[in-house]
Amino acid sequence: MAKPALINDRYELQAVPLAKGGMGEVWAGRDTTLDREVAVKFVRFPDPETDEELVSRFRRESRITARLQHPGVPAIFDVGTHDGRPYLVMELVRGISVSDLIAEHDTLPLGWAAAIAAQTCSVLTAAHQARLVHRDLKPANLMLQPDGTVKVLDFGLAVALDVADLSRLTRTGQPIGTPAYMAPEQIQNATSSARSDLYSLGCVLYEMLTGVQLFTGSTAYAVMHKQVYQRPTPLRGHRSDIPAELDELVSDLLAKEVDDRPDSAPTVYHRLLPFTHDLETLPGVLTNPDTPNPTRMYASVLSRGFPSLDATGTVVSRGSSGSTLGAARSPVSEESPSEATATPTPSEIDGSARGRSTITREELESVKNRAITHAESSRHEEAAELLRDTVDTGSRTFGSTDSDVIGLRLEWARVLFDGGQYQRAGPVYHALATDLAQRDGLDTELVLHCRLRNATCHALGGNPGHALLIMNGLLADEQRVFGDDHPRTLDLRRQIGMIQFGAGRTEEAETTLSRLLDDLLRTHDPEHPTVVKVRELLDGLPTRG
Repeated sequence: MAKPALINDRYELQAVPLAKGGMGEVWAGRDTTLDREVAVKFVRFPDPETDEELVSRFRRESRITARLQHPGVPAIFDVGTHDGRPYLVMELVRGISVSDLIAEHDTLPLGWAAAIAAQTCSVLTAAHQARLVHRDLKPANLMLQPDGTVKVLDFGLAVALDVADLSRLTRTGQPIGTPAYMAPEQIQNATSSARSDLYSLGCVLYEMLTGVQLFTGSTAYAVMHKQVYQRPTPLRGHRSDIPAELDELVSDLLAKEVDDRPDSAPTVYHRLLPFTHDLETLPGVLTNPDTPNPTRMYASVLSRGFPSLDATGTVVSRGSSGSTLGAARSPVSEESPSEATATPTPSEIDGSARGRSTITREELESVKNRAITHAESSRHEEAAELLRDTVDTGSRTFGSTDSDVIGLRLEWARVLFDGGQYQRAGPVYHALATDLAQRDGLDTELVLHCRLRNATCHALGGNPGHALLIMNGLLADEQRVFGDDHPRTLDLRRQIGMIQFGAGRTEEAETTLSRLLDDLLRTHDPEHPTVVKVRELLDGLPTRG
């Protein structure tokens, strides 16, 4: 037997991986320092060479994911790199995946299907409150443990992808998500929201109840086309014992239009609860229910004390008339982010400009440094609130185009962007571009940067049409300022092609990228990395395949 690999003199891996996929592989191992079992997940990025930008992004998103302290999310213990490959060290989850459970049992008992989906809603509530979207919810990412609890896997690879990541993934044929469980908006414009996760949950629930995938096809593109355009067969067409209310819930989850789906994970949880009774034994999967189980004992106490949730996720006290014993915050709506989800504590407000009419330059710098520290610890919401208040006061004191205030506004926009709050970051970048253009002129580097970031926010926030409008105007200005063959002009054309493709405008994308390739070949060697990237993008378009 081969000697186990030792990672960074601490993590001893087993001889063969537990699982492999397009984005990486998972190994069971042992933390030799703390003497405990762990799982080590290595990430495989599309390009074979080390990509420091993506490694940095992976580390940041790992920190964000580590904030999800929920029993249904595997705990993250460590993050690092080995031989240039980033890895996560996390809790080793024992149990059976829902995909294997379906393969063994064909259709799941109604109670267990509802119980698994309801537990998943609990995890999604925590994630959406933290402004995280899973983006790849599927049976293989749900693990049923022997005590009956569910773990939701693979949050670490699924959050906050941007346009650059979309380009890297798409050109190698790796979609952001799994076609059989992707929401229509993920396919049409490469955007995701909390309700995209609910659509995926609907696909999973449909499969658990029927034993068949919602849509199948001979190719990934055939499946994606059905996700966008074809109506699913009603549950009762597969299974006559499905209650009408559950059939209606699954139909609502699978609505093609985002706004037609349930508004939040707690709402879905509340609608699932009536079906989670009579959980029969699953042979070979669960431990004997008569055996005392610490997890079930722990949860049972709270279920007796807090017997119900309303549709917003608020815990209602037994015997009270609408009074609450504790509020489980409802997830943030992607249309209008709530600023109440991360109200700074008094100690955090101290030193900011909240409630003040003036501020000194020293205080501006101090708040900016504190906000940067928050952001580096993945506390983006707290950083954004500190900066927002200080920008308001700084603008009143020194003017909105003062150099120090502009620096603070740029930091505010960056924090919002890095925190995935694109709908809030876009207007900040737009205002910056407008003010800077009036102060310094339209063609300055900073104005062009803010215009590009504003367009990117629209693309990532679900409005690719407006993003393309901004980018096309920006392209005309960059061609005038830098010339047609400047690297940033050429890269902007590549981004435009990517957004066209993500928005389902395949013919426009092919035209854009084909012309770009022709222009690149006039000035670049055929094996130049940029030429290779654009050619791979074109090869990946469905009209070329």
